Amino acid sequence: MSDKGKAILKWWSAELERDTAHGRRLAATLRRAGPVAAMSEPKVHELARELGIKDAEKLVRLVSLLAEVRENVPQTLAKVLGGHDPDLSQLRFQKLMRAEGDELINGLRRAIKIAGHRCNVAALGEDLMFWSDQTRMTWCFHYFGAEAPNQFSEETH
Repeated sequence: MSDKGKAILKWWSAELERDTAHGRRLAATLRRAGPVAAMSEPKVHELARELGIKDAEKLVRLVSLLAEVRENVPQTLAKVLGGHDPDLSQLRFQKLMRAEGDELINGLRRAIKIAGHRCNVAALGEDLMFWSDQTRMTWCFHYFGAEAPNQFSEETH
């Protein structure tokens, strides 16, 4: 886990803890919030400073999807969704991997719900910060139950 992943997990644990009124309120706000409402939350700006995020769209995507997760587990979201008997069908997974923008956010929101609101928070946060074709390929390996290579060749970009 990278330093950014540790910071994301620490923030999620402290600010979105469902056992506290503050955590429940902030999680509910971020799940329902539009970009302006999410950016109006001081705790969101604390996370942005910690991670060095200057892109508001990326920040809103990150916090709104972290607010959907209720349980941190060792498995990545793709591993929770996939495997031998997948909770998310291959067709829906393929559609999710092709999605962009709002379609991606909505698809990930549904995927988190299908996963029982549980996944590895640090991994999800890092993936959301650096969403790319390489991230998508890693998710494909995880979904199908294989370990992703540490690095993809230049030919895959």
